Amino acid sequence: MNALKTTRTCLMVAIGFITTLTLSGQDKTVKYDLFTLSENDKLEAFNRKVTPFSEGDKKGIRFSKTLNDGIAWLTGVEFSDGSIELDIKGKDVFQQSFVGIAFHGADNQTFDAIYFRPFNFQSTDPVRKIHAVQYISHPDNTWQLLREKQNSKYEKAVNPAPNGNEWFHVKIIVKYPQVTVYVNGSSEPSLSIEKLSNRKTGKIGLFAGNNSDGDFANLQITFQD
Repeated sequence: MNALKTTRTCLMVAIGFITTLTLSGQDKTVKYDLFTLSENDKLEAFNRKVTPFSEGDKKGIRFSKTLNDGIAWLTGVEFSDGSIELDIKGKDVFQQSFVGIAFHGADNQTFDAIYFRPFNFQSTDPVRKIHAVQYISHPDNTWQLLREKQNSKYEKAVNPAPNGNEWFHVKIIVKYPQVTVYVNGSSEPSLSIEKLSNRKTGKIGLFAGNNSDGDFANLQITFQD
């Protein structure tokens, strides 16, 4: 006899999220309204100014542009295994668009991340094209070190390639130690790697790299026990 599936939905507009709890598998899916979280100071911004925006059908947050990495952590949220989905918009400007998600964070310098280089999405240079999506694990495994020591293992092309100036949808599945990245609903992963850190849980937030701004919307996280 199949187990009954029960779903409960809780609306919490004041602090910016909707929770759907599926009791059968004990997975919890949370849809985060980044616009409202930003307005209510529920994001912990590091090395970026984060502002809410609403344009057309997108409502989310926008990072300012400055040197070095920046993160907007979700206040009080800890992520272990599960999936992360969101819409991201960078720009097709060389070396000025590094946008993604930081997870399993211990602090502002210690975290894993998946990020994208939209300026490489549709590059005609075959070397640049395979540098479109990147895994890093700070502080020990920066992109520079990974490219030098294990070139092309932790960064790949995104196929089909989105327009570097337009919104694209990301789904990241984390099942320690495996991390798999899908873009725009593709059934084929753009990147699949094993984590280099031994952290199995930690903070989660939006990420922008050196000299980069970026927009983020429609964040949804499924937490697995």
